[in-house]
Amino acid sequence: MAQTYFAHAYEKNVDSQPRKTNVVAALVRDRYVADAVVILENTPRKAARLVRKAVESANANLLNNSKVSIDPKTIRIARIVVTSGTRIRRYMPASRGRALPFEKISSNIFVEVAGEEKVKKAEKAAEPAEKAKKEKK
Repeated sequence: MAQTYFAHAYEKNVDSQPRKTNVVAALVRDRYVADAVVILENTPRKAARLVRKAVESANANLLNNSKVSIDPKTIRIARIVVTSGTRIRRYMPASRGRALPFEKISSNIFVEVAGEEKVKKAEKAAEPAEKAKKEKK
């Protein structure tokens, strides 16, 4: 049985509102990374590019930073969370010399991916033999 490994990526202060980013994140929640990237490439929203960057970063972290070799076909998005980031107060000029306040809202994107290690060919051949022994008993 292959063991599951996890990795994450955290994009902070992304220039997109959390409500809009969460709509895009919901499209790829609990999907395989390869499918999620295709969905995000074809989603016509600004937040799709930002979420795709975070997903690809988490995928690269899992493949490059784990001590064992991971099977790329088994990598899934285990968790994707969008929270509100910092709010920057700005002012917009208005009539009669006034200034109207508004906030530039940012968001944080947390992506955690899970993947299983590659099963070696010797282990694959041993598994059916073990099952056959158990069935005979």
